[in-house]
Amino acid sequence: MKALRELNAQIADCRACPRLVAWREQVAHEKRAAYRHDQYWGRPVPGFGDPRARLLVVGLAPAAHGANRTGRMFTGDRSGDWLYRALHRAGYANQPTATHIDDGLELADAYITSPVHCAPPANKPTADERANCRRWFTQELDLLDNVRVVVVLGQIGYQAACVDLGVSPRPKFGHGVEVAIDEHRTIVCSYHVSQQNTFTGRLTEAMLDAVFTRARELAESR
Repeated sequence: MKALRELNAQIADCRACPRLVAWREQVAHEKRAAYRHDQYWGRPVPGFGDPRARLLVVGLAPAAHGANRTGRMFTGDRSGDWLYRALHRAGYANQPTATHIDDGLELADAYITSPVHCAPPANKPTADERANCRRWFTQELDLLDNVRVVVVLGQIGYQAACVDLGVSPRPKFGHGVEVAIDEHRTIVCSYHVSQQNTFTGRLTEAMLDAVFTRARELAESR
């Protein structure tokens, strides 16, 4: 879809948030020792996937040494390992791994984005930074007009989706919670695939699989 490609190019050129610009570029210059030979992306990370997707996955923001390094959502870090394994098991991804932007990964009927497109320090964007990035998220939602199910990973993604999709009042976030947007679309909540959740067992692969199984059921019933 030409309009989505053009939007992603605009996202990748954004410099609206001075703190985020400074941080993403500092990380790209200093690098982590394990990736010292890599050429870091160091820019806003556009969405990724099938423009005609019925499933939209909404995260938080790129990881400093993951998507900020590779240039693709949830690619090159352990959070992405969890997410893409689950998407592969659910039939949305052609392979279970995401290591770099040219690794052959493709999504079918799924698209991934986040309400903040730059890596934030400590993975915590400010309210102003979230507000600045909202215009991109809003335009993405408008262009992804085939979406029937929105899987949100964590509370920030949930809040952003509810605001832009007009869900009010907003039910309390919880893993597995389902929220009707309208008669055709539903939000399905999941804990984020961060190491804070996966290492502690708060989120298991079975729990994540159940979310995507339910998402497919909902998408195919509309």
